[in-house]
Amino acid sequence: MRLLTQCFIVCAALFSSVSLTAQANTWPLADKAIQLTVPAPGGGGTGDTIARMLAEQLALRLKTNIVIENKPGANGNIGAAAAAKYTPDGYRFLFSWAGTLAVNASLYASIAYDPQKDFDPIALICDVPNILVVNNDLPAQSIEAFIAYAKSHPGKLNFGSTGIGSSMHLAGELFMRETNTKMVHVPYNAPGTATTNLIANEIQTMFQLVPGIAGQVKANKVRALAIMSPTRSPALPEVPTTAELGFPTLMSSTWFALLAPKGTPQPILTRMNKEANEILADPVFKKRLAEIGATPMGGTPNELASHLAAELEKWGVVIRAAGIKNQ
Repeated sequence: MRLLTQCFIVCAALFSSVSLTAQANTWPLADKAIQLTVPAPGGGGTGDTIARMLAEQLALRLKTNIVIENKPGANGNIGAAAAAKYTPDGYRFLFSWAGTLAVNASLYASIAYDPQKDFDPIALICDVPNILVVNNDLPAQSIEAFIAYAKSHPGKLNFGSTGIGSSMHLAGELFMRETNTKMVHVPYNAPGTATTNLIANEIQTMFQLVPGIAGQVKANKVRALAIMSPTRSPALPEVPTTAELGFPTLMSSTWFALLAPKGTPQPILTRMNKEANEILADPVFKKRLAEIGATPMGGTPNELASHLAAELEKWGVVIRAAGIKNQ
């Protein structure tokens, strides 16, 4: 009986493998839509906007419909957990970002998916860096002067964010860790309120994402000191990076990536990677990304896997050292 059971399992696995390979050879079917899960609400958020831009171009290239499935909740955990359980047939993909893929594993006591084991990486899509901005009344015209000021006023500066464990919060924690400074974190429910309070000097600094503060920087309502990125932002090309200012470890951003449920046929993964890289190389698409403060990335699945591993380790260290916890 045991032998028969083992034979059945082996045959079932072989049949499944052959079936998926056959599907890959005819993929994608013109009359079968591809679903792209986005673990955030629809309606204009950065992640949703970029996902729809990418889906539009993929649909044209693959000659099939691509449907966005917005599945928000628990900082992306609900959507990612659902995507991890989808059948790996090439018609279900996940478009997600740093918070869900690299932060939540350390931020939450447990999550119902493993960012590395439950998904096949396809490609990094783009990157939106954090930017260190300060109130105009603060006597610091450079990042060096700001660090010196923070050190001489420990616990006196307040930095705002969009919540515990958000990109802005963790960028601030990274900054304090790397510069041996101490500031007070003030979480907000809405980035607009935090920005308004920064301008009013109720908080003195933020590690905002470029799209959320570029307008205020250009209008001289706040002062930008450095982009936390190896390359300058197309939205604020005049602002230097932490790397060029001599702080190569002060890197923080929200990056976006395309993944598939584990076990998706390799030919499909290869095709999706190829299409994604060609889209990211298109000057028109690059310009559209630049308009929302994003820098195109691209690359191989292995490069995404390596990036994810490094980010999981990096933010895990920051979160544990700062004692940050979410429910």
